[in-house]
Amino acid sequence: MVFKNVKLFCTIGFILIFLTSCHDERKEDPFEEILGSLPGEYQEVVSNREKYGLQILYSQIDRDQENQPVLRTWSYHADSSVYFYPASTIKLPIALLALEKINRINIPGLKSTSAMITDSAYSGQTKVLYDSSAESLKPSVAHYIKKVFLVSDNDASNRLYEFLGQEYIHDALVSKGFLNSGILHRLSVFLTADENRHTNPVRFYGQDTVVYQQPMQVGSPLFTERKDLLLGKGYMMGDSLVSEPMDFSYKNFMSLEDLHNILIETIFPGVLQGRPLFELSMEDYDLLYKYMSMYPAESDYPYYGDKYHDNYCKFIMYGDNTDPLPNNIRLFNKVGLAYGYVIDVAYVVDLERRIEFFLSAVMDVNLNRIYMDDKYAYDSLAFPFFAELGKAVYNYELNRDRTYHPDLKRFKFDY
Repeated sequence: MVFKNVKLFCTIGFILIFLTSCHDERKEDPFEEILGSLPGEYQEVVSNREKYGLQILYSQIDRDQENQPVLRTWSYHADSSVYFYPASTIKLPIALLALEKINRINIPGLKSTSAMITDSAYSGQTKVLYDSSAESLKPSVAHYIKKVFLVSDNDASNRLYEFLGQEYIHDALVSKGFLNSGILHRLSVFLTADENRHTNPVRFYGQDTVVYQQPMQVGSPLFTERKDLLLGKGYMMGDSLVSEPMDFSYKNFMSLEDLHNILIETIFPGVLQGRPLFELSMEDYDLLYKYMSMYPAESDYPYYGDKYHDNYCKFIMYGDNTDPLPNNIRLFNKVGLAYGYVIDVAYVVDLERRIEFFLSAVMDVNLNRIYMDDKYAYDSLAFPFFAELGKAVYNYELNRDRTYHPDLKRFKFDY
């Protein structure tokens, strides 16, 4: 499925992408109205955007008479040269690339649902022989992806990282034009740079027969230390404060622009370059869309019960709302949360009012500039700000004229 359209990328602050036409260009700055409508307590964030590292990308979507999307994107100080730690947002491209790799291997019997056994062959590596959260008790790419989107499961993402390999991820992202990205390490596992370049052997089973096996992969050193990534004024090491900047040189990085565009390409394959950038099937997209928009309580396998609120991985519009969320509004998104950085990259749809838009944002609420002290203003500032920002854009979209309303049945699922 390829979407053919004319795209417009209008920017406020920094020019990120030039697209082919300025069809029906709006002269006004939508952020002036959107941000101006935020409650008074959040105007301080807007007025001090550098202090809070605030970056926003907002894409309006208009449909033509054939339901093809036409995008217009505005930037509020999105800047690829300004580092933020992307945290779990990297799981979106990892999930896409894992499905694509299955398709590229193209061996009969190998599917995203095939049992995937992870072995160990190097320092720091661990095995996975079964998955108690799966109905079949067998780990698989598809089940890992489900856990990645429902509760941002770190181990599930790490297993996909190991299947892909560090260098494979790098080369794939570069080949697709995502140049401000580097996925260098597993998450929440403290390994050396060398250990993260070595990724586990894996094998896939069809019934009881091995259909594909991959030896341990060893990536070449791809990145050199960046002196500009010494951040903050200190960090905790155990119970002790180290009073010097923390080094992010060897940590993951991904610009908001790349994340936003990866999500756009996920939702509208082919819209960025006139051809799909990921080699995925319709079934792959169905899997992605369903799990990206699903709430934890809607899952039987894994069964989460009431352990997680609906908003657990939904910051935009619902960051501070622990009540059950409405069924008519769904977010196809990926969040990130670490070191005081808060990110959400979302495609928002209202299936009843037939509204859709893309909204991506990052902010930094490590206000004392000390990392790993767990004194981040997530609950008091970031989550309510993201909720209000999402609602402000949603209300702006409610009042925006459309020649054609979208047919959104592609994004409606039985959960």
